[in-house]
Amino acid sequence: MSEYASIPFALLFGIVSVLLVRSRDVRAWQAVVITLFGIYLGQTPVVLTVDSVVTWTVSGFITS
Repeated sequence: MSEYASIPFALLFGIVSVLLVRSRDVRAWQAVVITLFGIYLGQTPVVLTVDSVVTWTVSGFITS
């Protein structure tokens, strides 16, 4: 599967996350985790940027 074929899977995870938040089945932070899981699982071209942001955020919590 090419990287561009996996983009719909990540979008699907994002849409499902939004619908679950709207139905109040999951909280916002859980939807973020679900969406990040979808992005990492789908290996979309955006994964490098998302990985950098997640690494930067986590390292900020660890050092403080």
